[in-house]
Parts: sequence; C-alpha cells; structure tokens
Amino acid sequence: MKKGKILMQISTTTAEVFEDFLLSRKAKGLSEKTLISYKQHFAAISKHLCTDIPIEELNKGDLERMIAAMRDAGLAANSIKSYTRTLKSFFSWCNREGITRLNIPLYRAEETIKETYTDEELIVLLKKPNVRKCSFAEYRNWVTINLLLNNGCRAATIRNIKTRDVDLECHVIYLRHTKNKRAQTIPLCEALCGTLREYMRIRGGELDDYLFPNENGTQLTENGLRCSIANYNKKRGVQKTSIHLFRHTFAKKYLVDCGGNAFTLQRLLGHSTLDMTKHYCAIFDADIVRNYDNFSPLAQIKSSSQKIKMRP
Repeated sequence: MKKGKILMQISTTTAEVFEDFLLSRKAKGLSEKTLISYKQHFAAISKHLCTDIPIEELNKGDLERMIAAMRDAGLAANSIKSYTRTLKSFFSWCNREGITRLNIPLYRAEETIKETYTDEELIVLLKKPNVRKCSFAEYRNWVTINLLLNNGCRAATIRNIKTRDVDLECHVIYLRHTKNKRAQTIPLCEALCGTLREYMRIRGGELDDYLFPNENGTQLTENGLRCSIANYNKKRGVQKTSIHLFRHTFAKKYLVDCGGNAFTLQRLLGHSTLDMTKHYCAIFDADIVRNYDNFSPLAQIKSSSQKIKMRP
C-alpha cells in the first residue's frame, strides 16, 4: 500500500498566540502591572472578538466588527482606544515574528481637557496640619501632596521611595522605581526641602526604610496610598480624590503658570519620549495661553480704543 506524505497542519488560536506574546513581554522585562493590564484588556476584547479561531483566519473585517460591537455595547471611546492599543502592540509583535501581517489602527477617541485641582483646592490641601495633634497618616499625606506638586510623581514611584533616596544637601530625590525602569533624579524646591527635613526627623527609621510607609512602618500598597489620599482630600472638603490628578495639575501649572517648557517637563515627568509630554502641552495649550494679551486682536483693539477715548 502506497503511503503519502504526512501533512502537518498546526493551527494556533489567537488566544494561544496572545499567551506567547505575554511570555515574550515578560521575558523582555515588562512590569507585572503592564502584563496584568494586557490580560485584562484581552479578556475584554474577547467579549467582542472570537479569539478561539486560528490567528491566520483573523481578518480586517473581524476587527472592524469588533469595534462596532464595542460601540454598540456602549463602551467609552477611551476604553476602545486602550483595547486597540493593546491589540496594536500584539499584532506588531506578531508581524515581527512572521505570524500574521494583520494590524489595527488606534481608535480615535475624542480629546478631552483633563480637570485639575484648582488653586483654591490646593490651598486647602496644602494647609499644614497640627503635627502635635494629627495622626501620622494625615501628616504623611500632607507631605506626599507637597511632593506630588513639586514634581508630579506617579503613585507607584512615590510608594517606593526610600529614606536613603533623599539628598537634601543637593536638593534632589533619586527615583529608582519608575514606570520605564530608568533611574531618575528630580529636583526639590527649597520649601519642600524644609518640609522633608522636618518630616524625616519626625518619621525616624533607617536609611533603607520606605519614606512614606503605612502606620505600621511597612510599605504602602498602591491602593492603600490612593485611598489614603482620597480620605485626606474628603476630610478637607475637596471632592476630587484622584492621586494621578496631581500629576496633571503639576504639568498644567508648570507649563501655564510657571512658564516651563516641554523638554524640561519631559524629564521631570520621566517620559521616555516627547510624545506623551506633547499630549500635556496640547491639552493645556501652554504656549498659546501665555501672554496672549500681546497677540489677541480683541485685546489690541480694546486697548487702542481706550487710548483714543482718553485723548484730551
């Protein structure tokens, strides 16, 4: 009996390939937080896209129907944008690996102006508590907010700062735990140096201790830090409770009120590229807002009109 060649047909589902993608990203050194985010996004994507079919059968029409299904389900535009960003990273990896040539453009979400803390709210939040009467948590939160407005650190970075990372003599803090895993040095203004000097004396502890621990002296969790700041804000009558909002507030005030530039802001915020920093600039239109009275046709006409009226 004549035997024919054995044809191997190996079909790998999109879900299985995504697991390989996660493994490769883990090997590349991506943070657990990013990996968890990828998993959560893919789980949400799988509700609107069949991921059990072989990846080579996936096509552009499937992706377009997925977007339409997400919109029909009432998903927020920014959520859809986040999901397509994850898929874009996944398909780009697939392209490099020769698995598929399929890719997906980012979903265009409407740009919104991020609300920030007002000066009135900041004045309330920055009023120093009575150190002799307040709890350690309240005092720590007050110092944390001072630091957030000095440089716009992320919550994950804040909770990982250790006492040894603070150099008051040189007016800097060394950030060893950042989102892009690059060590960063941030400057401290004179006012914050004084605040930290007092705080570190009261806080005590060893050089290798966390600068902002919980009341038991152990490291705060990200959720613990967020909840603590939220409670602090509410007790002071401020309804905004987002810790990340301090980062946006810092960026806005640095660009608009303090006359800072995008290149320095990029270094302060720890952005790897200028793209994200440009996002902040676009939102706050810093260069347009500053000194606009010198360029506004309306302001010039009104100024000329007043001069004419005042002529004797």
